[in-house]
Amino acid sequence: MTIAEAAVKLRAGELVAFPTETVYGLGANALDAAAVAKIYELKGRPKTTPLIVHVASIEMAREVVAEWPALAQHLAERWWPGPLTLVLPKLPGIPDLVTAGLPTVGVRIPDHPVALELIRRAGVPVAAPSANLFTGLSPTSAAHVREAFGEKVAVLEGGPSRVGIESTVVAIEEGRLKLLRPGMISLGELEQVSVSEGAAHPAPGMHERHYSPRTPLYLGEPPASGAGAWVWYRTPARPGIRSIQLPADPEGYAARLYATLHELDHAGLDWIAVERPPGTTEWSAIIDRLRRAAR
Repeated sequence: MTIAEAAVKLRAGELVAFPTETVYGLGANALDAAAVAKIYELKGRPKTTPLIVHVASIEMAREVVAEWPALAQHLAERWWPGPLTLVLPKLPGIPDLVTAGLPTVGVRIPDHPVALELIRRAGVPVAAPSANLFTGLSPTSAAHVREAFGEKVAVLEGGPSRVGIESTVVAIEEGRLKLLRPGMISLGELEQVSVSEGAAHPAPGMHERHYSPRTPLYLGEPPASGAGAWVWYRTPARPGIRSIQLPADPEGYAARLYATLHELDHAGLDWIAVERPPGTTEWSAIIDRLRRAAR
């Protein structure tokens, strides 16, 4: 499928899976409530979890939000295109289904040429969560999307996701930042928000259990060395415990995390055990994803 064909599908109210620098997204025209409803149905996603709206320019972002404070402009100029989502008051044209009934909407510009060209050609903002079944492992390749949905959704190829975990999500409230979901961009000391189950979540990816493989995953204590890069697993077909090592830097680790868990999840293992990375700020997003994946 070409980008032009995918853009036609979006304008016609169909779903399209597409690559971004974080993970692959399952996209629909954000202005079409019926199209957005297909995302929730296909993923099995509760409607209390909002979607991020992807745009191709700051000008397009300002067409979906009711307020654009100076802080939003500063952050957008510094970090967009990139893995940062800004949560701001929404305009009435954004269906409530996109925002879980909340008066705010999360918006970002993805840092991927295929995603940007798709949005430009479609000419509409694109609502898109990760292209996986709800609470499952996020997809970092087109193959991961096809494993989840088969032929139920058209997929644009774009290679492996470079960042590898979801965007940082921050709300701008009265000129201050509030961290809703950690990611690979650190904006300083941000106050985190806790949410209770059953209420609408102010950002996606905030369920206590999320980003999970089917294989039981356990999170271990941090090592004395401080590396935190080992993953152990056991398979019934071969005796003993085996291990692999992920990159010791947070950027490399994040880029490999979901792909590694996808590979292990298809190996028929008894369990997966992940060494807890260091508790420093640059690892906070990775620890967040591992904690939600563990049981």
